[in-house]
Amino acid sequence: MVYKVSYVVDDGQHPGAIANVDEPPKLGDRVLLGRNWFEVVEVMELMPPNELFGFLHATVRLVAETEAAG
Repeated sequence: MVYKVSYVVDDGQHPGAIANVDEPPKLGDRVLLGRNWFEVVEVMELMPPNELFGFLHATVRLVAETEAAG
């Protein structure tokens, strides 16, 4: 199953992302959005999964900013 995940940053300082992932996010997971690492602090099912997709919302908070590749 593929999970369509809407990542929303808790403080609104980053636009977040929508991503297709093979495993559902779990509390405490770390995810790279752009050049920054975020920690998952909340996961909610947006609608029941169908045969192919699960639809999830994940709230994340900034953990670390990385430097731009130069």
